[in-house]
Amino acid sequence: MLDRDGFRPNVGIILLNQKNQVFWGKRIRTHSWQFPQGGIDRGESPEQAMFRELQEEVGLAPEHVRILARTRDWLRYEVPDRYIRRDARGHYKGQKQIWFLLQLTAHDWNLNLRATDHPEFDAWRWNDYWVPLDVVVEFKRGVYEMALSELARFLPRQDHRNRYLRGALRNRDGEAAMTDSDFMPGMALELPPGGTFEPDPQTAMPAHVGQEKPDV
Repeated sequence: MLDRDGFRPNVGIILLNQKNQVFWGKRIRTHSWQFPQGGIDRGESPEQAMFRELQEEVGLAPEHVRILARTRDWLRYEVPDRYIRRDARGHYKGQKQIWFLLQLTAHDWNLNLRATDHPEFDAWRWNDYWVPLDVVVEFKRGVYEMALSELARFLPRQDHRNRYLRGALRNRDGEAAMTDSDFMPGMALELPPGGTFEPDPQTAMPAHVGQEKPDV
């Protein structure tokens, strides 16, 4: 579904944790990192498309997040011809996107990269809000910068207290069981479904990072 200028309607998702870090996903079988995004189907509103893509790409339901803000207008980027399918050249130009800023209100173990049979990501990490644009495919960098800049003023004030660890974890008898300081280096931590401990993409990114599949 293209508009008269050749742009496909699309949504982008900036998902925050309680530290105002953003979900950063590695596209399956590549070394390219990006935010969740996807097309708007005929008859869908941008918000409906956002919740569908959120479930399909990262396994989250509406009750797992709250909407903090969205961009006022469409943000557009053009896709170079080499990334466009041959049969689409001449009428497909790129994407126009509405971006949503969401906050995760559930535990991050609810994230699931294998919620469908056609996953978009095979790894993920939390990254600082101002993601390194040099690891984003070049033709998307302008849109990323515009979306992050427009939505930055809606970032929640940070509560430096851990919302899940109110000073200490307690056992069934109500006694203090384990505090943050009790976690020792090397202690095994359970990852969410599809999660991984990936190196920081700023320091471990091959030269071909950011290459996209056609028709993006």
